[in-house]
Amino acid sequence: MTTTTTPPRDASSTPSAKESARDLLLQSVRSNMRQYGMLVALAFIVILFQIWTDGTLLLPNNVSNLIQQNGYILILAIGMMIVIIAGHIDLSVGSLVAFVGAMSAVMMVKHDMPWVLALVLSLLIGAVAGAWQGFFIAYVGIPSFIVTLAGMLLFRGLTQIVLEGQSLSPFPEGFQNIAKGFIPEMGPYTQYHNPTLVLGFVTVAFLLFREWRSRKQQLAYELDVTPTGLWVAKLVAVSAAVIAFTLTLASFHGVPVVLLIMCGLLITLGYVMRNAVVGRHIYALGGNKAAAKLSGVKDKRVTFLIFVNMGVLAALAGCVYAARLNAGTPQAGLNFELEAIAASFIGGASMSGGVGTVMGAVIGGLVLGVLNNGMSLVNIGTDYQQVIKGLVLLAAVGFDVWNKRKVGR
Repeated sequence: MTTTTTPPRDASSTPSAKESARDLLLQSVRSNMRQYGMLVALAFIVILFQIWTDGTLLLPNNVSNLIQQNGYILILAIGMMIVIIAGHIDLSVGSLVAFVGAMSAVMMVKHDMPWVLALVLSLLIGAVAGAWQGFFIAYVGIPSFIVTLAGMLLFRGLTQIVLEGQSLSPFPEGFQNIAKGFIPEMGPYTQYHNPTLVLGFVTVAFLLFREWRSRKQQLAYELDVTPTGLWVAKLVAVSAAVIAFTLTLASFHGVPVVLLIMCGLLITLGYVMRNAVVGRHIYALGGNKAAAKLSGVKDKRVTFLIFVNMGVLAALAGCVYAARLNAGTPQAGLNFELEAIAASFIGGASMSGGVGTVMGAVIGGLVLGVLNNGMSLVNIGTDYQQVIKGLVLLAAVGFDVWNKRKVGR
């Protein structure tokens, strides 16, 4: 009988615990590169312009102004991200913004309609416009590019007809506060805006609880999780950022009303896309429409609902923009569709569909907003601003292509 002995394993060939942890960390960073890459880029841009503007960028009044200036673009970007995830595009949102703003102006200025009723009817107009386009895309089978291109021309023309080439103003103060107002102060006098402090610390507690619960569920199902050290560092960074943002707003007039609107949309639509059945169906349609249909996804109904949602969000953005201008103007909404599309792709959407998050759309919109605001503060001309934003968009899409190839290999 011959016995064989296994030679002792060379210690140098056995990976140390330190090397294993490092490999795990690198793997986690690579897997989350798409999700956090633009967040890191946003932080870099903020730090760059904060230094370049000698601290002006993050002054409380400028931060509030930044939010109010870009609120309508962020609202559009959220809806556009969902449309792109489903594998479609919407070129009509800028013209729909103008049309809804014009209709709201006619209702309030010409017919003295209460602003709350005018707001509700404006959102209904957006829903009908989205349903009209969604019908041709989902049930007739015309490509979304063609339908929404027709919608872009149609709604722009209707805006000119409704306003007769003139601007209509002014709006009631309550309607203006949608874009320019702040939540009221309450409680004893302090150096900060009390309701803003409460909202900020509640947000931190909610984010920490959600992250803890998500990690606990992943561990229960024996799924891969972020290494503990990296996870804790992420929580500390997010908490510090939210607290700093809260103190900045609380040292001025508090939380702008438009920020509350955006947070409500972010929470609601983010939950729908992550957890609801219709959200899973949207990702499935964008990823592989044929397979999704074979799996029982009602593609026509889902596509129809996507464009109804986009119409409502475009109407909301139109009301916010009109409230900020305090007028309904024929020139409103020019190139808004391009801004929303750019924000979606910068925020991680894929040209092929099936990829993206609602939070990514907000991050992409903030990247553009900070770039616009920062470049204006340092007196960079609008011509150079367009060049820089084009390069940023190209870099974001190039990063998406490079990341896909890396994952494929």
